[in-house]
Amino acid sequence: MKIRSVKFNNRKKSFEVATYSKRLSFPYAKAEPVPTTDDPVVEVAIDDELAREAFIFTLKSGRDGTVHVEQVLEYNQDPTYLRDLLLYSLTLEAQRRVQASDLSKREIIRRLGTSASQFYRLLDQTNYRKSVDQVVNLLYVLDCDVDVIVRAKSA
Repeated sequence: MKIRSVKFNNRKKSFEVATYSKRLSFPYAKAEPVPTTDDPVVEVAIDDELAREAFIFTLKSGRDGTVHVEQVLEYNQDPTYLRDLLLYSLTLEAQRRVQASDLSKREIIRRLGTSASQFYRLLDQTNYRKSVDQVVNLLYVLDCDVDVIVRAKSA
């Protein structure tokens, strides 16, 4: 996700980040180095070298910091970003299970009732156009139980 604009607000002690689809805030306390009242942010810019997926800030002392858009999305608990993290984790586990399985890839494809190209798209961790349930089906074919655990956040 690319950043369209970024501003800093020393009074609110946060960065205001605008992507092409939403506006999000990111508190100074989550940045590194942490801006303070004695060492406030004096400049912020989108980092073109990171394909507009991060911004850099400069403190009064001259120290610099970088914040990636994924940090902003994670802090704001963006549902799309959290879904992509889950999908990525499940895909990596599916890759490990396919490698460890005694089933041939051809048999896995047959059991899924899909094509070879679709099977390889399911195993591609950079493909976010697949659904979570497709990867869960793959894991079931590989004789895995998939449990979802919901728990309170730790402090």
